Amino acid sequence: MILAGAGVMALAGAAALAQPGGGEATAVYWMTADTMSGMGGMMGRGAGSMIGAMMRGGSMGGTARTLRLQLGSSRRAAGTPQAEHLPPAGLQAGQSLPLVSPEAARAVEEAPTAWPKNMERPKGRILIYWGCGEHARPGQPVVIDFESISQGRLPPAFANLAAMRTAMPPSPSRFATYGDWPNQRNSTRIQPGGSLVGEHVVRGNYTPDIRFTVGPNQDFLAPVTLTSSAAAPSAAVPLVWRPVPGARAWLATAMGAGAGGDMVMWTSSETQAMAMGMDHMSDGEIARLVQQRVLMPGSTDRCTVPIEVAHGGRGAMLTLTAFGGESNFSSPVRPARAPAGWHPDWVVKLRTKSTYMGLLGVDMPQMAGEERGDQNGNPPAPKKKKSLFDRAIGGMIPH
Repeated sequence: MILAGAGVMALAGAAALAQPGGGEATAVYWMTADTMSGMGGMMGRGAGSMIGAMMRGGSMGGTARTLRLQLGSSRRAAGTPQAEHLPPAGLQAGQSLPLVSPEAARAVEEAPTAWPKNMERPKGRILIYWGCGEHARPGQPVVIDFESISQGRLPPAFANLAAMRTAMPPSPSRFATYGDWPNQRNSTRIQPGGSLVGEHVVRGNYTPDIRFTVGPNQDFLAPVTLTSSAAAPSAAVPLVWRPVPGARAWLATAMGAGAGGDMVMWTSSETQAMAMGMDHMSDGEIARLVQQRVLMPGSTDRCTVPIEVAHGGRGAMLTLTAFGGESNFSSPVRPARAPAGWHPDWVVKLRTKSTYMGLLGVDMPQMAGEERGDQNGNPPAPKKKKSLFDRAIGGMIPH
């Protein structure tokens, strides 16, 4: 199921890929800051931590923060490329994050293909649902066979993906010199309380000095927290979540195994769109997709997964993503109406989002041992502790 899903994402990526616009700068620096919660929070701390917690009965809760730094410059270094990012102390990641350049020759980046070369081509179908509600709407699901996707034929259900614009970050093939973090030299994990707020300095022998200050409203987003995720008696799954300050839009997705090798895929989009696995987007793109009802507005706090999806997709994985704003810095500061010939010395793009991952129809807080007390505030009665693995399997077995 996961392999087939990856093939679908590759096809979607091929349709959504677009080049960024704007004036050229000597140096382009991207910071991608993600917050993960639920099972995603454990995965962000390493697969070993997640598996160990499941087998020992430990908590599946918690959050993780990840940061990726990518620097591209039109300059060539005199000698070995060297660059570093000096973060604020609040990030709790040390005094310097080295931006390491690839040792090999500039990589040739291939455009996404309809099906990855080394991926097994499964047999079966994809059943595509969309929209929040107790029941799937008329005309659903759209059924697509894997054979069509493996041959690169873009099904009608994917057609409106072509309008989604995704910018490309710096890369070795697009710049004379490139460096990124984390890397083999340094892969310090960001602590759950790490913060981007404060002054940042990027310097090196192939880039101008970059200095900018991140404000409190430009920091990592708060973790996504579901307050209701258990299946209702009807088998539909009402999702309710806490607001995330700074969230501009939301997207919920689910993917599970159907009968006979089929895959069931669902998205909260109100229109027929395969908005699965969407990456960071500009503020303008987020606003456009909210207007077209592909994304839910930032004020949204609930969505019901239809009965047909919850019943048809066994062991479905649920994701709920809050898309944050995009912060841009430059030297000199970009004018309100930048002329066509405006070329800054450097530009910085900071992108944020927060994602929850869990099992569809399973009350993850209860699975994690966070049983709630009664309505009077009394704590729950002690229970024999079970591993999260046992609780997860029990939650997927019909009673």
